[in-house]
Amino acid sequence: MSHPEIFERPAVPPSGPEPPPSGAEPLSARVAHAPAGQLPAHAPAALEGAAGAGAWSVAGWSQRVRVKICGLTNAADAEAAIEAGADALGFNTWSGSRRFLELEKAADWIAALPSFVTRVALCVNAPLEEAARIAGLPFIDAVQLHGDETREYCEELAALRRPVLRAVRLENFAQAATLGQWGTRQVLIDAAVSGAYGGTGARLELELAARTVRFCEGLCLTLAGGLDPDNVAEAVRVVRPYAVDVASGVESAPGRKDVTKMRAFVQAVAEGSRAL
Repeated sequence: MSHPEIFERPAVPPSGPEPPPSGAEPLSARVAHAPAGQLPAHAPAALEGAAGAGAWSVAGWSQRVRVKICGLTNAADAEAAIEAGADALGFNTWSGSRRFLELEKAADWIAALPSFVTRVALCVNAPLEEAARIAGLPFIDAVQLHGDETREYCEELAALRRPVLRAVRLENFAQAATLGQWGTRQVLIDAAVSGAYGGTGARLELELAARTVRFCEGLCLTLAGGLDPDNVAEAVRVVRPYAVDVASGVESAPGRKDVTKMRAFVQAVAEGSRAL
């Protein structure tokens, strides 16, 4: 299933999804068992028609900030992230990460995830042929480039007609003028930490991020860097990003997500979105 843009999914009310009932079967199973044209309660994209078929048109919801939860390593955490209201899930294919996941070994449970959630494979300095192979996997919807990949590399990958999310470690405002060069409208801005490729928990300075978002009108900027349930609402209000990305901020340990933190994070994003 190929999607024209990352996060292009039906929106949910700013209040966020309600938690699932106790003892409910997994969300993917409820989607599979739902009557034709219907999605079950607690699905982030629940609306009339097939999953991913449209968008809410209710006034006031168009500014909803999307949520990507990154660094998923197991099916239970992925299900919990979807139940919490995530729009996209990230899977780290870089072996140097504490959240590394072998996609082929996880193929069955990733493929079984509901189609209304975007499945993003994160690559760091992978050979172009390897990134293209990952982009072509039937259970991957988009590729995130989080290393030192060149503009030409990004353009060649984007030419495969799979969405590409380019991560940029933002050090200063001068970089804002370069964010449109990557051949994709989808750009993630992260804190710059020497020798690290994201997932550090270091916070990106909010005023720098806000100035960058204002300057880069026409791009869909995802804010990352040190976000957690306690600070993300403020970050959304100040920066006004298209989406937010979180990994360590909703974990109990690297690669292990905390259900309560994920729900609180999505709720806080919704609260921040109401001020936009």
